[in-house]
Amino acid sequence: MSRSISILGVTGSIGQSTIAVVEEMRGQGQDIRVEAITAGQNLSGLADACRALRPKFAAVADAALLAAAREALVGLGVEVGAGESALEEAGARPADWVMSAIVGAAGLAPTMAAVRRGATVALANKECLVCAGPLFINAAKTHGAQLLPVDSEHNAIFQVLTHPQRVEKLTLTASGGPFRTASREVMSTATPEQACAHPKWNMGRKISVDSATLMNKGLELIEASYLFGFPSDSIDVIVHPQSTIHSLVHYVDGSVLAQMATPDMRIPIAYALAWPDRVPVSTARLDLAALGSLTFEAPDASRFPALGLCRAALDSGAAATTALSAANEVAVEAFLAGQIGFLDICRTVEEALGGLERAESGLIAKSPTSFDQVAAVDRAAREAARRIAGSLAAA
Repeated sequence: MSRSISILGVTGSIGQSTIAVVEEMRGQGQDIRVEAITAGQNLSGLADACRALRPKFAAVADAALLAAAREALVGLGVEVGAGESALEEAGARPADWVMSAIVGAAGLAPTMAAVRRGATVALANKECLVCAGPLFINAAKTHGAQLLPVDSEHNAIFQVLTHPQRVEKLTLTASGGPFRTASREVMSTATPEQACAHPKWNMGRKISVDSATLMNKGLELIEASYLFGFPSDSIDVIVHPQSTIHSLVHYVDGSVLAQMATPDMRIPIAYALAWPDRVPVSTARLDLAALGSLTFEAPDASRFPALGLCRAALDSGAAATTALSAANEVAVEAFLAGQIGFLDICRTVEEALGGLERAESGLIAKSPTSFDQVAAVDRAAREAARRIAGSLAAA
């Protein structure tokens, strides 16, 4: 294999796992060259990634950190940029394959820069689809970009979706997060540290909180609908604490195909990087005898209302999913900052969406027809969520 790549979001958990895969593939003699990498504000992590990957270009999201970034990367032979335009430049630079792993709506513009030049995009940023699903999918088709899902659940579906026209339904599996068996009373006093203590996956704080509320699984439901073209009533969610089966595809003849593996993000990353081939990866092998049993349970809608919110937003249309994602980002930030309680996250999102639905402008009644309209819905949802979170904090 000879391939040039870029990694958008190199210092996060997906970015770090991507580095590990690249280093292992290089050790196998694969020719993997790195065009560009980006980080948010983690300059030491960006410098470590530059030393490991030797990219041509490195960008930091915070424009105010340009001078500090240049100092941190001095002597590494890398061109340095900062700010939103630099992130977009990283996506636009000529790499065959781009890992989209920037968390949140901030990842949309640089990922679109890669899509517009027809790159192969490994999609770990679910907000690209949740925020701008139809527009994003149509842009990929228009520009000939190949979208490869990296989220373990969507990657699993991608691997076993052999006859799309003969599918009855999809099932996404959820670990249940750290509060799978907790009461609402316990959840009402949960701290950010408790919410981020995921039992199976080592992830960033935002996605860890989303996993704890099951919002992450709801966002994945939206992502699966846009990515694979199935309506919400053809997508189920089931809690599977062992995180061994990553998703299932149910066919019209009664067959159910599932992708199974140990919970390790290097597996879907390597699959996307080597696609359509496969390469060896030094992950722990699945030992079913040692595992003993696999268990499943239905998610509790009363304790985890996020799933219902996401399904309702998907049924309402693309503007509603944009607003939901934006409001959730604000609510999670407020929770992590200690301003609102854990259960207030979904309350904030629900009230923000309800307010926008009642607004005279009808802002989320129509599907956005441009990325400017997506941005307008995003801004309005964030403003509404900030007001609600602020009132909850003051109560």
